Amino acid sequence: MQQNKCKSNIAQSPFVQTYFHGTKADLKIGELISVGFNSNYGQRKEAQYIYLTSTLDAAIWGAELALGEGRGRIYLVEAIGEIENDPDLTDRKFPGNPTMSYRSQHPFKVVGEVTVWQGHDPKQIKATKDKIKKNRY
Repeated sequence: MQQNKCKSNIAQSPFVQTYFHGTKADLKIGELISVGFNSNYGQRKEAQYIYLTSTLDAAIWGAELALGEGRGRIYLVEAIGEIENDPDLTDRKFPGNPTMSYRSQHPFKVVGEVTVWQGHDPKQIKATKDKIKKNRY
């Protein structure tokens, strides 16, 4: 059984929605993730949206597929403003939003970090990166 550990400065409640953000950025608890910076993906254009998910698996993919050097990181984040379904996933690839993926133009506050998680098989990651690269051109 996979065990995930996290450090956080918030009290957990069964009524609080947990959101994750996968990236390679080294962030601190209390920092804000906001639009206007280079995207984690594609051609690294200025991000118009920031993304979060309610599933650890989708956050792991985000951390593994993010561009840049360094290790993948998964943060627990708190949405500051409104969020919406990520239409690139929910309308095109996974109708009904089974990945529980969302986006926002409002910042997210880093409230914790998942420090122990198990990534996907390296062959699976490479195949996914190759597919993304092929679809970008």
